[in-house]
Amino acid sequence: MLDSKELSAQTWLDRLDRSAYALPLLFVLSMMETLVIPIPIEAILIPWMLSQKRRRWSIASVALAGNITAAALGYWLGALAMEQWGDTLISLFGGAQAYDSFAEEIHNNGFMSVLAVGVTPTPLQIAMLAAGATGYSFLLFLLAVTLSRSVRYFGLVLLVNVAGDAALKLWKRYSRQIGAVLLVLAGVWLWFLFK
Repeated sequence: MLDSKELSAQTWLDRLDRSAYALPLLFVLSMMETLVIPIPIEAILIPWMLSQKRRRWSIASVALAGNITAAALGYWLGALAMEQWGDTLISLFGGAQAYDSFAEEIHNNGFMSVLAVGVTPTPLQIAMLAAGATGYSFLLFLLAVTLSRSVRYFGLVLLVNVAGDAALKLWKRYSRQIGAVLLVLAGVWLWFLFK
């Protein structure tokens, strides 16, 4: 028999799976994560992938498509708007020091620096702005983002395939606690961002 914690987590996952808007919403959330809210979307992807074996690859593909679309928009924002709104954008996404550091990094290491940022949970916003503002090749930027985020999301599918049922049991058992911790972390991040 399912306890209330398992029931609520399973209910949420079942609703997500039945919704006709789940994948379009994931696309938008993935874009938002890349452009505005650098809170790892894996918090949604992992339990969803765990409960939906048949949709794992499509879930990862949609998250990747949202990321690539947002990265392209962020690049062009950096290329076209840095002169006018640069200070505002830079302060919103991590400050002048982070921007200057990454602009130098992209100048020195280009492709590898974008690739490294794309694989890690490090927010991509500064990399997008710097790549666009410094005139780094748009095609190489998109290739680096595509490769790095493919590793991240399709690697997550492989990890979920390996961890499988044991990870799903943990999620079902501790979903409320995990959700509470994620909300607190998001609140702390937003407080530091806007203080």
